[in-house]
Amino acid sequence: MAATAAIGAAKLIFSSSPASSSSSSSSSSSSSASSRVCVRSSPALAAPRLRSFNGLLAGRKDLGRFSNVFCGEHDLVGNVAAAHVGRRKPAGKAQRGVVRMAKRSVGDLKEADLKGKRVFVRADLNVPLNDELKITDDTRIRAAVPTIKYLINNGAKVILTSHLGRPKGVTEKYRLTPLVPRLSELLGIQVEKANDSIGEEVEKKVAAMQNGSVLLLENVRFYKEEEKNDPEHAKKLASVADLYVNDAFGTAHRAHASTEGVTKFLKPAVAGFLLQKELDYLDGAVSNPKRPFAAIVGGSKVSSKIGVIESLLEKVDILLLGGGMIFTFYKAQGLSVGSSLVEEDKLELATTLLEKAKAKGVSLLLPTDVVIADKFAPDANSKIVPASAIPDGWMGLDIGPDSIKTFSEALDTTKTIIWNGPMGVFEFEKFAAGTEAIAKKLADLSSKGVITIIGGGDSVAAVEKVGVADKMSHISTGGGASLELLEGKVLPGVAALDEAAAPVPA
Repeated sequence: MAATAAIGAAKLIFSSSPASSSSSSSSSSSSSASSRVCVRSSPALAAPRLRSFNGLLAGRKDLGRFSNVFCGEHDLVGNVAAAHVGRRKPAGKAQRGVVRMAKRSVGDLKEADLKGKRVFVRADLNVPLNDELKITDDTRIRAAVPTIKYLINNGAKVILTSHLGRPKGVTEKYRLTPLVPRLSELLGIQVEKANDSIGEEVEKKVAAMQNGSVLLLENVRFYKEEEKNDPEHAKKLASVADLYVNDAFGTAHRAHASTEGVTKFLKPAVAGFLLQKELDYLDGAVSNPKRPFAAIVGGSKVSSKIGVIESLLEKVDILLLGGGMIFTFYKAQGLSVGSSLVEEDKLELATTLLEKAKAKGVSLLLPTDVVIADKFAPDANSKIVPASAIPDGWMGLDIGPDSIKTFSEALDTTKTIIWNGPMGVFEFEKFAAGTEAIAKKLADLSSKGVITIIGGGDSVAAVEKVGVADKMSHISTGGGASLELLEGKVLPGVAALDEAAAPVPA
């Protein structure tokens, strides 16, 4: 796609020749979006020199009402219909535009497939516990309930497994015993517990199970062979079961004995409802989105999001960047960033990503103003300045009100949005406004039919803090797994599952 450039209120002015400089000067004198001058891309503009900067956008003419948008040669791609194949939509309140993934799901198994069968279920019950070993957040337990209930309602014997924490061998504080009362309460039956995940005790307890019952095995990571994906250990885990269900998206990016190894011994091996929903949204809706499609990527470092940004540049129409990473992009463009966080070894990469966005016609937006502080502390002195005017000794800790307004207006044009990473140091109230504003904006857009996907990590904490988590189309339960899936990487725990049957043509 040929890229073009426009200069407006954001005053992004490139110069690579007298002609382009002249065009830039004339257009920057206007504050009206309607008077923008779009300069067709040429080899001379391939590596432009930044003359002045007050924000960055690079992209498409459909966003023409923004005066600080690059013009694109082509209109945004029309809405892409979701490729349903006559299968269920994922569970949850928002089911818009979901694409069915090519993995077999637990919902494909009916009572005839499940009644009396021993089902090995790998869940992610890695919940936080306090010093008294009381659960402080049961989100992951609640997320596992639909799959377990489906199985017990269809007469299966559920052998439930999970890890908890990062134990080095058998560690008392990482036993799964504290989870039993809450699991029993949510499932409406008494959950039994084994003191091991393999061995004679497990075999005896499984043999005594009734249809529709649940047995929770001990922490699978008490054995070092689990994380090594030892084949013999996987065989022992699988020996007490007839089939396998993986509902642990948070560990699907790991090839462990309980997530990948057991699939070599248990068939069918299918996705649970939670895992399927993660795939439907993070892979399906992202690969075939309703357009315009925007991604919001934040966080402190470019290095931690390189793969995500590069992958998203292949798919999105609009990319909004926030968080500490923006200062590496600013410095790469020749701006002073004071004492803000900068990855000096990633300056060239930042420049490359900007050029890649321009070449692909992606509207890449950086904040036009930032909230700066004189120290990294919740009680720091702060003020709002243009992104091009950060003084020495001050650091940027949030995006400013002008950026919030511009970002919000860009998001108003979209049909699908994915968000990964905060806009600032939202743990400090003084620097939480940008992140909270984005959370509220996505909640508002979700109510209007926009697909909103929260891609794990701190973004989840942000929407929960603002109290709008239930407004989003989907909130991912995975951290590293979410990032790797967005990067386009193959998740071993997913790849090991059975392929879905091909749809029958109408």
